[in-house]
Amino acid sequence: MDRKIRYIRAAVLTLACICLLLAFLPAQAATYRQGSQGETVRTIQTKLKRWGYYSGSVDGVYGAKTVEAVKYFQRQNGLTADGVCGAKTLAALGISSSGSSSTSTSASRNDDFTLLCRMISAEARGEPYTGQVAVGAVILNRVDHPSFPNTVAGVLFQPGAFSPVADGQFYRVTITDSARRAAQDALNGWDPTGGAIYFYNPAKSTSKWIFSRPVVLTIGEHVFAK
Repeated sequence: MDRKIRYIRAAVLTLACICLLLAFLPAQAATYRQGSQGETVRTIQTKLKRWGYYSGSVDGVYGAKTVEAVKYFQRQNGLTADGVCGAKTLAALGISSSGSSSTSTSASRNDDFTLLCRMISAEARGEPYTGQVAVGAVILNRVDHPSFPNTVAGVLFQPGAFSPVADGQFYRVTITDSARRAAQDALNGWDPTGGAIYFYNPAKSTSKWIFSRPVVLTIGEHVFAK
């Protein structure tokens, strides 16, 4: 009888140790791939459709069209184009995963800073420093605007939004020290434009529509508008 009790106690202790170990293991980020279903898949499809990457039905089913749309988005965002929504792709989409939120937030902020630096270098090199900050501010204003994607990556890689992405300059440009400072100032809240969501060079722009937008101010060669 005593031996049986000892066996039971040992089993209970072992089970308790296993439960304690599992409690301290890091949570695994959710991954979505072909065959997945549910509300998160629906959110993925909604964002991709809104940004012009996806033309299928928003039905919450991760099918072949969703895979291709995810691959397209991944290629545009410098991610591995495998058609699977893991932690990095979800973060670029602005969708939280079940991983560590603090780590994901930190990585996202670092990515935002690098992307801003690169676009400021591509779009505003040679412009006054205030104009460089203004370009960064416009990008961040779009993130907060309901008409645009809600992540920096989404804004920058929205099809047709920025010519340096389309012609490849964005990927080849050397990031300048002034662009780094300007990106940080923009992230810290400095907005010289007062809320502008567009900028253009009137000597180079070929869009008639952009000239119809209400002008806020001009800095260097760029006009900033709402």
